[in-house]
Amino acid sequence: MLVSIIIRTLNEEKNLEELMKTIHVQNVSRFTYEIVLVDSGSTDKTLSIAQTYNAKITHINQKDFSFGGSLNIGCEFSSGEYLVFISGHCIPTDRNWLSSLVEPLINNKFDYVYGRQIGRDTTKFSEEQVFKRYFPSNEVANSLEYFCNNANAAIKKKVWKKYKFNEKLTGLEDMFLAKQVVDDGGQIGYVPSSTIYHIHDETWSQIMRRYL
Repeated sequence: MLVSIIIRTLNEEKNLEELMKTIHVQNVSRFTYEIVLVDSGSTDKTLSIAQTYNAKITHINQKDFSFGGSLNIGCEFSSGEYLVFISGHCIPTDRNWLSSLVEPLINNKFDYVYGRQIGRDTTKFSEEQVFKRYFPSNEVANSLEYFCNNANAAIKKKVWKKYKFNEKLTGLEDMFLAKQVVDDGGQIGYVPSSTIYHIHDETWSQIMRRYL
């Protein structure tokens, strides 16, 4: 059983090596995994770091980039029957991140899942509050039943193939697909035991636009 870990990148050298190292020490027993990079024109050391860790790399022109389009390219390029999404500036907090995220799909409990996100020491207080609101430590799902976030998520490949991500949207491609799944009777799950540090430096307005 193969899991594909898909990472979208553009000049992610600052955090990518730590992400790769953390992936390679994950505790997995029921499946194997591959790492797939969808790069939109990195000019730093992103690609060389990825090659060092034997990632499969595919490319998208920066002018053609959309969140949904880049993920669709990565999903098509992948070989796994389960697709995991993690941003290039996110780091799993422990060695059980991957198995915790994928197991509910393997066990047919959900069709599409997302994990918890927390800040690091550089995270603004305002964003910490957003993380606490949308990614609580318990399993109480977000009040919006189709909430999902691809910075830390996984989906069955057959479910992705049925819908695919909308390539025209400028964001929220995850929630758009999740709503399609829910409207057709599928299940979206929240897995707080699969936790990542989400590291980026955004303004308050950018943070609000990302989640609201």
